Amino acid sequence: MLDKGLKILGVLIGLAVFSGQASAALVIEITSGKVSALPIAVVPFDTSRLPSKLPVDIAQIVANDLNRSGELKAMERAALPATPHYSNQVQYARWRNAKQDYLVVGRVFPKSAGVYIIEFQLLDVLKQKQLLGRRMEAKTRNLRSRAHQISDFIYEQITGTRGAFNTRIAFVRAQKDAARKYVLQVADTDGFNAQNVLESDEPIMSPSWSPDGKSLAYVSFENQRPEIYVQHLATARRTKVASFRGLNSAPSWSPDGKYLALVLSKDGSPDVYTLNTSTKRLKRLTTHRSIDTEPVWAADGQSIIFTSDRSGSPQLYAVGVDGGRPKRLTFEGKYNTAASLSPDGRYIAMVHAERGQYKIAQLDRETGALTVLTDSSLDESPSFSPNGKMVLYASTSGNTGILYAVSVDGRARHRLSDQSGDIREPVWGPYQSK
Repeated sequence: MLDKGLKILGVLIGLAVFSGQASAALVIEITSGKVSALPIAVVPFDTSRLPSKLPVDIAQIVANDLNRSGELKAMERAALPATPHYSNQVQYARWRNAKQDYLVVGRVFPKSAGVYIIEFQLLDVLKQKQLLGRRMEAKTRNLRSRAHQISDFIYEQITGTRGAFNTRIAFVRAQKDAARKYVLQVADTDGFNAQNVLESDEPIMSPSWSPDGKSLAYVSFENQRPEIYVQHLATARRTKVASFRGLNSAPSWSPDGKYLALVLSKDGSPDVYTLNTSTKRLKRLTTHRSIDTEPVWAADGQSIIFTSDRSGSPQLYAVGVDGGRPKRLTFEGKYNTAASLSPDGRYIAMVHAERGQYKIAQLDRETGALTVLTDSSLDESPSFSPNGKMVLYASTSGNTGILYAVSVDGRARHRLSDQSGDIREPVWGPYQSK
């Protein structure tokens, strides 16, 4: 974090000291939450008609999801005053006395071998009425996904904002066995169901989701030099898209999926280019002796925000996709890097240095206000959730990289911690295409 060429040089140092087990599970720890979070009770779903125990606890997954939002607070299971499974079994006075605004009840029935029917209801305790009811089919392998979908339905019904629990995150993890390996992984937003995308003896960095969520672009050093690949997740088919002389770094997809922004040094110093993924045509957007890096696309696809030290310290700039003179965006502090744009384009999350401490901050592009969201000292790689309500990022404790997510008001933060691993460069995926 101390080097001005963070993505180009600094991350390589961070990757080199990775340690841990690639197969270890991520564990969620709520470290803070909103005082004003709305109280909701999620009752364990009735599974009495099933011939055997479900492999997952659907109600607990839902409660954990809602807690992580920071906007809802799920009641501790041990404190539940009753365990109804249907709305007609609910005695609303008991839940009012327990100071709950909302109540979730549900049940799971068998349909056939390995296939289930899940039903749930969201109830308004104060108004004593049903707000939402759904019935869905699930196979054993997608029970967790169905639970995240239920969380999304509930969150949207209460807050009016689309949920993002049933999306995915990608990150780089190091594995240290007899021989060190680097692993690019994709997981659910709660850290479960981690799947390996690529294993390598050499560093992997800068994963970037395609807008349809079907592919990842990334940088691999498997050939002893940085090269950019695009890999289709379902088929594992991958294509090398940039292997020029010098640096090939920091790929970022355009909103329409037709272009990659990337950093190349083939013509001298590191500059920002765009690459048409169909025609392979390159276009150079910046020309400067400084380090220009970490490009990300604006939501409208008409400009790119990037990090540059052209002013003497790392700051964020914007340049049009047709080139032109870059416009400086950040002025508060001497270090602002690693931009991530909110889906509506209004906010930029970034790494912001204060008195030698590197924190995640958010810039309101309309008002110019900069808000620091975290209170740790070595944070990196912010990435907005697809609904713009959370920011995923990595932090460092000793030599270990740990994943966190923080609400955009900074009042709710949770940790996705690995008990023995080292995880870096997280990126939150888009809503999955249907």
